[in-house]
Amino acid sequence: MAKYAMAIDLNRCIGCYNCQVACKDEHVYNAFPPIAAEQPAFGQFWLSIEEREQVWNPSHIKVTYIPKPCQHCDDAPCMKAAKDGAIYKRPDGIVIIDPQKAVGQKDLVEACPYGSIYFNEAKNLPQKCTFCAHLVDDGWQEPRCAQSCPMSCMHFGDVEDPGSRISKFLSENKAEPFHPEYGTKPRVSYVGLPKPHLSGTVRLADTNECAADVTVTLTGPDGARRQAVTDCFGDFEFRDAPRGACQIAYELTGYASQSSRLELDKEITFLGEITLAR
Repeated sequence: MAKYAMAIDLNRCIGCYNCQVACKDEHVYNAFPPIAAEQPAFGQFWLSIEEREQVWNPSHIKVTYIPKPCQHCDDAPCMKAAKDGAIYKRPDGIVIIDPQKAVGQKDLVEACPYGSIYFNEAKNLPQKCTFCAHLVDDGWQEPRCAQSCPMSCMHFGDVEDPGSRISKFLSENKAEPFHPEYGTKPRVSYVGLPKPHLSGTVRLADTNECAADVTVTLTGPDGARRQAVTDCFGDFEFRDAPRGACQIAYELTGYASQSSRLELDKEITFLGEITLAR
């Protein structure tokens, strides 16, 4: 039995929204019993897209587009909240909301920490992405969202088949869950999720000039070390910095070394001016 999952390469996503349009084209006003009732034209996005903007400096703004289907969690909170087996996981890993048993269970919307469940007021029914299970059952290799992506950034398939496209992708890339703190064991993972950006400016105390060629070492919570060197303006930056408790150190020949601890819990952290003394 196949075990389906999806891995999304955000480094390739261009924000064209083709995946979202294809999802709605497949499901709006189309029912696929017993997997799903039709999706209404408005108010639901079984695949939503979050635009995450990071302003590193006035001339460098990075936007990451994050497609967000149902995560098809192995430890799904919605399944625990559902009554009478209204939400179930198929043997292939796909989580389905039963369009008959789930009628009236509006509280299931709040049970999903990812916000992936919507409520159809007309049908009195919670609904969500199905990984296009009706197509997969019909022999399709991927759901409509992945099939429509012009950048091929959505990888879907059997993770227990080492020869599958998704297995090959995951063997070559480090993918991670969206919001790992939820602990839901999602079957959707991402490459290129936005990480904290850390920057600062180093000056020399005796001359009040910008300090070029300062070696800046950032040690992460896991002990891994990364280094940067200040430019002619004394500026340095760490893109994709680790989250959590870190230590940062500054070294320049002829000046006293300096270090400090910091907690990286924001997407953008600017340390301001750091002054080195002889």
